[in-house]
Amino acid sequence: MMMTMGNDTSQWLMGQSSGTVYQPQSWPMPMAMQHAAGWHLMWMGQAFVVNTQQSGPRGRDATYSANWGMLAATRDLGRGSLMIRGMVSLDPLTVRNRQYPLLFQSGETAFGRPISDGQHPHELLMELSIQYARPLGEKTFWNLYYAPVGEPALGPVGFPHRASAMEIPQAALGHHWQDSTHIANNVGTAGITYRNKVRLEASGFRGREPNENRWNIDMGAMDSYAGRLSVFPTANWSAQVSMGRLHSPEIQHPGEDVVRTTASIHHIRPKAGGNWWAMSLIWGRNYKTIERHATHAVLAEAVYPFLGRKNFITGRYEWSQRDELLPERDHSHAYEVHAYTAGYTRDLGTFFSGMQTGIGANVSWYAVGRDLARAYGSEHPVGVSMFLRVRLRTGQ
Repeated sequence: MMMTMGNDTSQWLMGQSSGTVYQPQSWPMPMAMQHAAGWHLMWMGQAFVVNTQQSGPRGRDATYSANWGMLAATRDLGRGSLMIRGMVSLDPLTVRNRQYPLLFQSGETAFGRPISDGQHPHELLMELSIQYARPLGEKTFWNLYYAPVGEPALGPVGFPHRASAMEIPQAALGHHWQDSTHIANNVGTAGITYRNKVRLEASGFRGREPNENRWNIDMGAMDSYAGRLSVFPTANWSAQVSMGRLHSPEIQHPGEDVVRTTASIHHIRPKAGGNWWAMSLIWGRNYKTIERHATHAVLAEAVYPFLGRKNFITGRYEWSQRDELLPERDHSHAYEVHAYTAGYTRDLGTFFSGMQTGIGANVSWYAVGRDLARAYGSEHPVGVSMFLRVRLRTGQ
């Protein structure tokens, strides 16, 4: 269906995951396509209903839903193409207490206090953007992107949209080192692409993270900047390196900038029936300009279909340095956390007007040092998540 859609730039725009970031071109992106009044429409969406149980004195149990939906519309405009895209999430309704339990996670605030051992919900409006792409010669084209809410050229594909994470409902522990700017405000990006193999981008955006009011748009000055170089050596591979300076991103550390550097490699191998084998390797580094120290986060994750088209094995390993888990301690000291997650998803079939439905579960096992073990009750706490997943089926 993509091959019949508009000119080359229109197809290129529709291949984006969110913002202006790309996964390997061979990914059979789950989506529904329509044509209306000269516009080419692409619908995407996914939702999890999750029950999580966690061990130890800092572990909590909860039932929540993590979800998002996207509509993109493109049409030819002159020699190029225009795209308008919107993405929403009902997380503000379906995640209670302004966070869901996730051992060793940190970042942003809930009820005025820094979040520890929890993941914040997404904004109601995750993206509202307009973008134009136009050829520049036979092998090159440029694009301009603007979004009151959107994603600058910093980091890999965000975890909600990453092919290798599509069967893992919980956020990655390295989210605030690697891809947290997938929801930012007042974003402007310019990019140039050569032969669909190499892409260079630069962005300006508001560096402050969204506040606790998940229903509004947190506009502000374009006070931060980033750049990203992406390469696509074959249809099955992509990689990026990026760097940016975020002005005062954390409300609990006013005036302190963060210099973020990321690098990632992604691989896709399409399988029968619209499934895929996918893997990602991601590294992120945050350097705090006032505290003058850096912390790192590394992730390896994969999803693999087996025994036909209805069974998926998932895995994720993370190593990260956490400096905000124990607020009473000196933030210049970071604690090392290893997290191992293994899971299984079984597709049940297609219901609810083309929604691909599955059930699954995963187990996360953690390894920490003695200092953290005193607070968490063990050097190896455990979390278990059971979930129902629905998403639009590929090719609808």
